[in-house]
Parts: sequence; C-alpha cells; structure tokens
Amino acid sequence: MHTIDAKNRMSLPVGFRQELHRRDPDRAPILTNAHQCLELHPHSDWEEYERQIVGMATINPKAQAYARMMVSGAVECPIDKQGRILVPPHLREYAALDRDVTVAGVGTKIELWDAARFETNLIQTQANFEDVAMELAQKLEPN
Repeated sequence: MHTIDAKNRMSLPVGFRQELHRRDPDRAPILTNAHQCLELHPHSDWEEYERQIVGMATINPKAQAYARMMVSGAVECPIDKQGRILVPPHLREYAALDRDVTVAGVGTKIELWDAARFETNLIQTQANFEDVAMELAQKLEPN
C-alpha cells in the first residue's frame, strides 16, 4: 500500500523504479488513464502502443474513442530523486485516487489503483474467474 501526499506525490516501489529505468534510462515514463485506474508505461513502450491505437483509430470509431481517452490523458511522469512521481490532479480525480494506492505490475505496465477500488475489482474477478479463464483460453487456442 502506498499513499499520495498533499502535493500529489507518490513513491513507487523500488523494483518498479529500477525496471522503468532499466527499460528506458533517459526518458520519463508515461502516466495515463485506464479503466478505473491509471497506467504507468515505459516511454518507448508507450510510443509503440500509442502508434498502434492511433493507427486503429483512423478506421474504427470505438478505437477513436479509446485513443482519445488514453492519449489525451497521457503525461510524462518523471521519477524524482526520492523515487516519487507526481500524479496530476486530473488523473488523480479520474482514477479516484484519494490517499491509499495499490501499485500493481501488469506485464510491461504498472497500474495505480485506489486501494478499495482495486480490492473490489479483484473480488469481482475472482467471483467470475472460471468464466474469464475459459473465455481467454478460447481466444488463445490456435484456430
């Protein structure tokens, strides 16, 4: 559990900081909106992801809405010498980040969740785990 201070700063766990620095040592990570949380991406990963979603958005209205939400909220998020990031007020409000924050590594990105919202999401996922696993397994099976 991590906290956001009165100046909108939050410490990142050292392992996540090291991985972000290892993957992109000269550029700040990108913080953006996601579904009910925020995502922190290594800069180079974000550039590739943004290129892909903006490319899809030229022909798909749902992708346009998705790209608009993700890209318009994206900001560079430097990590200071104390290992903290600044969570801009508009992103903090969007994700309902009040004080207690759960930091979750999900593949190549880091998610920042309001702690209570994360717990609710996890309980819902666990309740539907079998259905979710079956659906994912079907999508992963070769045709």
